[in-house]
Amino acid sequence: MSLKTLILAAGKGTRMKSELPKVLHKVCGVPMVQKIVDTCSKIGSIENILILGHKKEEVLKLFQNSEYVVQNEQLGTGHAVIQAKEKLKGFNGTVMILCGDTPLLREETLKKLYNYHKSTEATTTILTSIYQNPFGYGRIVKKSGEVVGVIEEKEATDEIKAIKEVNAGVYCFEVKELLSALEKIDNKNEKGEYYLTDVISINVKAGKKVEAFLLEDNDEILGINSKIELEKANNIMRNRINNQHMENGVIFIDKNATYIEENVKIGQDTIIYPGVILEGNTAIGENCEILGNTRIIDCKIGNNVRIESSVLEESVVENRVTIGPFAHLRPKSHLKEEVHIGNFVEVKKSTLEKGVKAGHLTYIGDATVGEKTNIGAGTITCNYDGKNKFKTTIGKNAFIGSDTMLVAPVSIGENALVGAGSVITKDVPENALAVSRSKQVIKFDWRK
Repeated sequence: MSLKTLILAAGKGTRMKSELPKVLHKVCGVPMVQKIVDTCSKIGSIENILILGHKKEEVLKLFQNSEYVVQNEQLGTGHAVIQAKEKLKGFNGTVMILCGDTPLLREETLKKLYNYHKSTEATTTILTSIYQNPFGYGRIVKKSGEVVGVIEEKEATDEIKAIKEVNAGVYCFEVKELLSALEKIDNKNEKGEYYLTDVISINVKAGKKVEAFLLEDNDEILGINSKIELEKANNIMRNRINNQHMENGVIFIDKNATYIEENVKIGQDTIIYPGVILEGNTAIGENCEILGNTRIIDCKIGNNVRIESSVLEESVVENRVTIGPFAHLRPKSHLKEEVHIGNFVEVKKSTLEKGVKAGHLTYIGDATVGEKTNIGAGTITCNYDGKNKFKTTIGKNAFIGSDTMLVAPVSIGENALVGAGSVITKDVPENALAVSRSKQVIKFDWRK
């Protein structure tokens, strides 16, 4: 495939009313322009060239090694493409031009557009769609079924405005003819801009073949220019994502009451309840239950896991683990098979070996806990002295009584027992009992 892409991403996006560049706003977790670049790469583009302007430094943080040009003044789409002339010189293939604010375009659509363009041997192919209310879009003007031009809304007569086939803002051009036509466009129009669409009529007048490729799903070409349109795009993308998961065997109690980002993977027969949020590169195995008000970010979850009303971040959860309600798994935690952490348990940067149980009201930080150890309610690994973090190590089959403070660095041996209410500051050998508490005093008849 001899294809390059130009992605128009220079605009400020005034109607977005945001300090963030428009194309960096996210749709289901992915910045709009990132989504376009990823889609173009999937169809086989050998180079994606960004046309940047407003706050280009912010955009380039995403694309540090990408090709780009700068449009210092936003004088129209034609003017934007002219900035990339030097990047296209010497290239004899096809260039596809897209906007950085249309993240709903599908890979299949762009492949079909490119293949149609090549099969018809056209100089130019325009992606078009039918809108019953086409206000704001450029209209596709045809004679005897052949494209003769694109007329923008502000330039259109009432007769032209009645046309329902509109320009989707995606084009395939043969580079040689595109560069030639760009030299002939001008800004003698209502907006005083250089329209890329003028290339169409220039090529038609020169006897070049211009084709239109009709897109059936016009949701794909939604351009996002406001927070209202951003919310609409998120809903469309979320519906696509959830439908794909259901086709792959995932069960949703209410797909409209969940938020799942694009890179999330879920195994079959896993049940997703209302109020669930799955973000980043999360992967969930088969036969899991993810109950309401659970948020999972960048985690790897095994099979047959049950999570209820909890927050998990950047952690690994193996098979048959149960979590929650109201548990918090902070980054770099690893729960191995059959671990149970219950309500109001927080784990941070710790490994809990197979079968560990911490039922409630516990903090485990910077610790390693051995197999089948039981952590009583109210236990805290005191890992921070105000300056440095220290590690707690607990052996297998240990029993940590309720309301225990383990002051790190400290080690608890295998099969050790720590009495409830203890403050442990020294290592406890295996098979030992450690108790650290004040002597109980009873004053009879004190209340009298």
